[in-house]
Amino acid sequence: LECPVGGVLPSPSDYKPSLAVLTAHNWLFRLSASTGEILEKVYLTSHCKFRYLSWDTPQEIMVVKSAQCKVPAAARQAGIQQSVLFFLAVFRVLPLSFIGMLELDKKIFGNSLTDAAMSHRMLIVIHSMGLVRLYSFQSISEKFMTQQVDLGHECNWNGKIGIVGKYPFGVPCNVKITDTPDLLFEVSSLENTFQIGGYPWHYIITPNKKSQRGIFHVRSLKDHTLAKNGIQDMKCCSLEPDWISFHPDSSGRILHVGPNLIKILKLKEIDSVTEQQEVKEDFIIEAHRENVNNSITVTSSGRIVKKRINILDDDPEQETFKIVDYEDELDLLSVVAVTQIGSDGAAHLDFHCNEYGTRLKRVLFVEPWDVTYSHEVYFDRNVVLHIEQKPNRVFSCYVYQMVCGSSREGEDIKKDKRERRFCKKMGRTFECF
Repeated sequence: LECPVGGVLPSPSDYKPSLAVLTAHNWLFRLSASTGEILEKVYLTSHCKFRYLSWDTPQEIMVVKSAQCKVPAAARQAGIQQSVLFFLAVFRVLPLSFIGMLELDKKIFGNSLTDAAMSHRMLIVIHSMGLVRLYSFQSISEKFMTQQVDLGHECNWNGKIGIVGKYPFGVPCNVKITDTPDLLFEVSSLENTFQIGGYPWHYIITPNKKSQRGIFHVRSLKDHTLAKNGIQDMKCCSLEPDWISFHPDSSGRILHVGPNLIKILKLKEIDSVTEQQEVKEDFIIEAHRENVNNSITVTSSGRIVKKRINILDDDPEQETFKIVDYEDELDLLSVVAVTQIGSDGAAHLDFHCNEYGTRLKRVLFVEPWDVTYSHEVYFDRNVVLHIEQKPNRVFSCYVYQMVCGSSREGEDIKKDKRERRFCKKMGRTFECF
């Protein structure tokens, strides 16, 4: 979280760099990024379990999403049906304020409703059979908000009086959708793959056929016209699929990431009358791969037989891209690559120039990288955060801070041996360094 420019914030703590944290017990914390001190805390609710925290508008509006609501076994046996699938709570940050909470109800959006999200003030509703529908959250909140409430203020909600954001009152579901909202956009895509961005507006889908898996179409949002060279197929031979998205730097470019290749694509106008665009390659980043020699066998008769060896694009013994992200303040692409060495994997983080793709810096991770675990890597200015999820919900959190120095590119960090400590906090076990 970062402070906005051009306004005075009500509390001195609002000027401190912060981390937004969602706990297993439905608390939303704002922590000091430097000390871990709790600066603000908001209790959400007790009637559902909130599990996901994401940005609607980066550094401005964040969304807390519940797990899928399920009817208890006893209620199911009694024939009680659950029509509400998810809850979304929307907050403005710095100062932290509550915008509203809404429920996603099958009675409103249809029985085919399977998931929902928010991005850039649009409510994205996912349906089975690959259907994606977009609605305006602003229009929904203006039309269906039953009561405006503020954090820290007293509220009378359904006959109960309490302080908004305090335990046990929490925050009310004050956006009650009673009728189907106005539809902005609808498209069908395989596995609900859908991205929107570019200049002018385009969207990316995979045609809703199993035979088209791994093939992406770039189309105009205005009239659904396919861009020239708009069919992108990396033809990966790998266990992990490639993925594509619009570049988060607001340049309108496209990121296409495979296990051994990263393509940065751009849209270029080729017809000023029809405004048709062409997808062109801006630059590429390739993984370092060693040549695998074909095996040679000599038979008993002396005949030489050559056998061709085909390896996967994400072969664990070859450098493989795992995570690609973008740091907006430094205008850098961060790329995590992993190579399996013996029983352990070794990972490094490369920083690339966002404009030309040139590699500028490499940081070696101290900890081994087990490819069977779930990993997340975050890069913000001079801080790198690596979160590793091990079995039995044990989380290891590794924090790196880059400083000016004369040591060679990340190599000396391997020599640093630190004592490990374990602590349990907020329902999760963290391994601290």
